[in-house]
Amino acid sequence: MRILALDAALAACSAGVVVDDVLRASRRADAGRGHASLLPPMASAVLEEAGAVDLIAVTVGPGGFTGLRAALSLAHGIGLGLGVPVIGVTVGEALADALPRLGGRALWVAIDSRRDRVFLDREGSVEAWALPALPRPDGPVAVAGDAASAVAAALAACGADVMLTDARGPLPRHVAVVARRRYQGELPPLAAQPLYVDPPETRLPAQPPRPPPG
Repeated sequence: MRILALDAALAACSAGVVVDDVLRASRRADAGRGHASLLPPMASAVLEEAGAVDLIAVTVGPGGFTGLRAALSLAHGIGLGLGVPVIGVTVGEALADALPRLGGRALWVAIDSRRDRVFLDREGSVEAWALPALPRPDGPVAVAGDAASAVAAALAACGADVMLTDARGPLPRHVAVVARRRYQGELPPLAAQPLYVDPPETRLPAQPPRPPPG
């Protein structure tokens, strides 16, 4: 199966074409912002390099509001244009695929929420936590994600048995592998829509503004 994998959930963004679980073309930029302008030419470049695809895989979160919207909009646009399905993948799922052997440790994926908290994905359940209020693990844990260092340090300070991994963000191959498994029915369905833990900072008014008196 030929899969275009797109990710802009965290600071970096990436695009890659994965063929039968092997990465054939990829682009990556550590941008921090500007995902909406960076990702389309990256996707175009890998498609030109690797050829047609059967499936679009895209990370749905948790992560930054703007990056998630940019990647999902692009994924759906390409999917519609090519007539191929679009499959959602969480950041936690992609990082778990990158870390298959943890010696019996539970995997905690920690994502920077940029609101003095972290999004903590524990076995698919995602919640927002302040560092001082992190839950205590029931046993040994491994921590991944862009906030992994801070979370691992906080857990270690409380006496937890914690291992810091080097997996910081989703890579195209792992996003594609999870999407392929989901498409083939090995994983539960997941809509290719943003996975928000917190509400977006920009909110629509409860009622439309009234016109000024005439």
